[in-house]
Amino acid sequence: MKFIPAGVVPLLLMIHCRLVVGKALPVNTPSPMCENTHVCKPNVAEQTRKLVVLLNATAQDLFSIYLDCQGDPFSSHLDELCNANGTNFPDFDVNRTSHKKEIMVALYKVFAFLNASLGNITRDQEELNPTAKELRERLQNTTKTTRGLISNLTCLLCTNYKVSQVDVTYGKSSKGMTVFKKKQQGCQVLRRYVQVVSQAAQVLLPHLSQA
Repeated sequence: MKFIPAGVVPLLLMIHCRLVVGKALPVNTPSPMCENTHVCKPNVAEQTRKLVVLLNATAQDLFSIYLDCQGDPFSSHLDELCNANGTNFPDFDVNRTSHKKEIMVALYKVFAFLNASLGNITRDQEELNPTAKELRERLQNTTKTTRGLISNLTCLLCTNYKVSQVDVTYGKSSKGMTVFKKKQQGCQVLRRYVQVVSQAAQVLLPHLSQA
């Protein structure tokens, strides 16, 4: 039997207990959403407003170009094939009387979903329509603007409204889908996006300009 000097066992037990307690009861651990957030810039609300306006102004053109690139039957059977009810696109269930925090959360959910969906759509179109330069550029520009908007919303939610977690829904991955299904999912998502971003521009802007 090995000899253990007096005082070593209590010391080992104390260290072990500290490690267990530290692991089981983390203190002041920031949420992933807010861990890199700092003080918002003074004009973050105005920047957010302008990004919403920009996305609303370009959404319909993006959808129209997408349709043109997919060809028939999508361009000729729009209502049948591009019904947005087949997606998990979040509803924008706020109005002008809603609290500012509720509006920020709803906006975050919408554009977090859109950002992930744009990744799928862009990847699919690079494969299916590699020569469609204008479509690709519009998808990339929309993605860049969307990410900027999400960054601003994250700062506002974490700093101004003390929201550290938002339950976000994402769409289905298009990997493994048929060509038709890939085109259809993109059509459904972008059509719903046109509708929702229009609602956001009408409902949110009065609030954002005063945030």
